[in-house]
Amino acid sequence: MTKVVVSTQQDLPSSNADQPSLRLREITLTARIEMLREITFSLLSELESLGSMTPASTPEKSLNLEDEVRRFEIDLIRAALIKAGGNQALAARLLGVKHTTLNSKIKRYRIRHSRR
Repeated sequence: MTKVVVSTQQDLPSSNADQPSLRLREITLTARIEMLREITFSLLSELESLGSMTPASTPEKSLNLEDEVRRFEIDLIRAALIKAGGNQALAARLLGVKHTTLNSKIKRYRIRHSRR
């Protein structure tokens, strides 16, 4: 938001007292330039975010839900095991699953983890 201050002739210094409309135009010009600067930065940010997006309608390869879920689960389990220092019980709590569920997924996905 831009703030425009309107001065009366008494508020202006004596050198500008003869030209109150000139002072008003300077404020307006400064405010307009600032608004254009803000709009430009906003547009640039939007363009950068659009450039980082990948089009959903044309995937580079075919997607398989089971494969994607498998990769996602493996990554989550590995991250939890690393955070838990290899402790499966703690990793299961971090993931919000039972220890037996986590253990069966580790075996199914053949996840290797080191105990630290």
